[in-house]
Amino acid sequence: MIRESLILGTLWYALSRAWTALARSAPGRRFDALCHWFGRQWRESAIVGWFCAPRFLKEGARELGRVRTALCALYERLRLPAAVRGSIFLRPFLWCALAAALAPLVPTMALLGLAALGGGSLALTLLHERERRLAPFPPGLPVLLYALCYLVATFTSVNVRGSLYVGLLSVAFVLFSFVVWHAVTTREQLDLLVALLVTAGAGVSCYGILQYFFRWGYQSTAWVDKDMFSAIRFRVSATLQNPNMLGEYLILMIPLGGAKLLAAKGARRKLYYLACCGAMCACMLLTFSRGAWLGLLLAGLAFFVLLRPRLLFLAPLAVLALYLVLPETVVSRFTSIGDLSDHSTSYRVNIWLGTLRMLRDGYWLRGIGPGDAAFNAVYPFYSYETVVAPHAHNLFLQITCDAGILGLASFLWVLLRYFRTLCCALRTETDGASRLLQTAFTAGMFGFLVQAMTDYSFYNYRVMLLFWVYAALGALCARRSQLPQGGIL
Repeated sequence: MIRESLILGTLWYALSRAWTALARSAPGRRFDALCHWFGRQWRESAIVGWFCAPRFLKEGARELGRVRTALCALYERLRLPAAVRGSIFLRPFLWCALAAALAPLVPTMALLGLAALGGGSLALTLLHERERRLAPFPPGLPVLLYALCYLVATFTSVNVRGSLYVGLLSVAFVLFSFVVWHAVTTREQLDLLVALLVTAGAGVSCYGILQYFFRWGYQSTAWVDKDMFSAIRFRVSATLQNPNMLGEYLILMIPLGGAKLLAAKGARRKLYYLACCGAMCACMLLTFSRGAWLGLLLAGLAFFVLLRPRLLFLAPLAVLALYLVLPETVVSRFTSIGDLSDHSTSYRVNIWLGTLRMLRDGYWLRGIGPGDAAFNAVYPFYSYETVVAPHAHNLFLQITCDAGILGLASFLWVLLRYFRTLCCALRTETDGASRLLQTAFTAGMFGFLVQAMTDYSFYNYRVMLLFWVYAALGALCARRSQLPQGGIL
């Protein structure tokens, strides 16, 4: 599949020879037998059997019943079908694709407008096509609960006025996952949307690379400890205003690019997706975001373990190659993870300690409300060493601060259903392209959550929307083989 181009064919030949040599050696055979033994124990365990066979995936289609019937009748009585027939407003996939692809490029309010157009177009389509059936969204119930928690937390905030914009925007972007789920109805639409996401990621990355060379954009003195990393003069943020936010975005996109590269047919497509992956990986290095690097590294490990566990043979060689190839500035910055003498690390640890102290004082139950204004109304009374911060620098801590323990529990429930849906699909999938995408969406989400341990990933609202789009597309990929073949629009 990858052998059609000369460069990729040479690389493939070298790797296959190394793989064959390792696999035929005595340690390789023992390791292979050990992997097979662990694989059997894993597949035959009751816990894995329960996790990979969720009952909610067997539910049939759900309808809105009498409510939808009444609305459809009103829609026809107003003679709207003739007025909107053939209209662009009956193309929910178009608006969802625009919102997802342009998310890293357009302002937040423009993105909200596109998301609203997508939701309105879907509602109009469901009225116009009365016979259309709705498939259940696997993480749907916990997503609704999470949105409800944020809505309640907005109006019970310690600073309602300051939480109103953030809370309502968060609810709108969370619910957009339902719109994406129902808007994508064919396999071609799903594949096109993934390709658009990869292309947008490559475009943002190319801009980031140019930004590094021409020193475009804002640079904060808080982004780098100049005493420890004097060689780092510029960190790329591209269109996302912050290197860490850019890193989180690229963690989601790079596995999708890898899946499209491996599934591509024809040398041109392979070279195109290879260029996309190369641009995104180069831009990731230029963010100098250690948390994002760690997240991407673990996402890559998860990708190859899920795709072909025996590729773990090459893991030590890959780590050694990275150590030899990467610049000293990258290696030294990555190996400084956990060094409390680094200002950035000690800053985060102090914020975590202050946030935990605040939550222990009773705010863990209902939260303080979403947004900077609510956080800064309470956190300064609990901060360590007078550290000032706009948020908790940890996604899970911040969700607890915003919406309390119920908000965190509903978010963890979303993740549980997401991973269960994909693991169930991976266990039974026979189509190669579908399996690659399922692996990519699993690995990308895993890497994103690793990075989320060191930063508040939803601080950038466009990254927040992409997270929920990602959740919907991942669930869609779990049933990609069942989607009908059809047109784009």
